[in-house]
Parts: sequence; C-alpha cells; structure tokens
Amino acid sequence: MAGGELLRERLVGAGVDLLEEVGAAQLGLRAITRAAGVSHGAPRRHFPTHNALLAAIAARGFADLAERFARVDERAKSPRDRLRRMAVEYVEFAGARPEMFTLMFRHDLLEGSGENLRATTLPLFDRFAALVRQNTESDSRARAVALWTNLHGIAALRANRSLSLVVPAADTGALVARALDVHLS
Repeated sequence: MAGGELLRERLVGAGVDLLEEVGAAQLGLRAITRAAGVSHGAPRRHFPTHNALLAAIAARGFADLAERFARVDERAKSPRDRLRRMAVEYVEFAGARPEMFTLMFRHDLLEGSGENLRATTLPLFDRFAALVRQNTESDSRARAVALWTNLHGIAALRANRSLSLVVPAADTGALVARALDVHLS
C-alpha cells in the first residue's frame, strides 16, 4: 500500500474506532488526526472536508454490512430464509454498531462528499429488492421499499435504544419475522 493510501486508511480506521466512543456529532477532525497520530493538516490531501472523511468512515460501515450479507448467502437455505437472515443482520448491525448505523444514514452530512456512497448502497438495496421479488413473485419495488422502511425503523429504534423502552423484552427476530409476514403476504 502506498504512503498516501496508508495515511488515508489510517485516518479512516481511527475515525471508525472513535465513532462508537464519541458519536458522529463529536467526531471532529482534530480527534481523528490525534488518534491517527498525524498532524491536523494531514487529512487535506485525501479529505478536502470533514464531511468527506465522515463519508469514508460511513463507507467502511456499508462494507461491513455487505460482508454480513455475504455471510448470509453462505448459510441461507432458501430465498425466504436469505431475506429473513439479511433483515436480522441489518437490525443486529444497528444494535451492535449504533453510531456507525446512524452515520451511514446521515445523508445531510454525507451527500456531496465525493465518496459516492450510492455506488455501495444502491446495490445492497437492489439485492434486497430482488429477494423480495423472489419471495412474492412480484416485481414491485414499492413492496421492497415498504419492507425496508419497516425494517429500518426497527433498526433505528434498536440503534438509539428506544425499542427497549416500548417493548422491554423485545425479540428483534420476532419483530423482523412479523414485518416479513406483513409485507410478503
């Protein structure tokens, strides 16, 4: 890895590590450079803005989520099982990495960052929509969007720890199963 790429990865890695500790709102450029052990001006070559660095950190989150989905493909026994497992992984990811999950969907911060996150997120959604189509024999993206928004709501509530306030003994697997039943029937 060339020196420039090494610095870029070092900054992103430091940002990923700090994100869960301090949250996106407190994830400043100075904190990231300090954690990476570089000068405050070092990121400018790779990240012209703070939001560009945040977008690169979010891209790492999307890559991690895509890896989780790839493992689902290895274990799933049917299209319905694959969709269920994918949905559970999505909600579990939000619970395990709430700050990353929140940052990944902060389009107000990430849009126009130069990271082209849509190149990562749209294929993930298209894969999800294809599974919905296989499970319903319908080509309706609207159905896929409705299911995804339902699952995203469960995931967001889990990420910000609100789900346990409403349903103290919430079984996310059961919630996911119910959402699938509602949207795939």
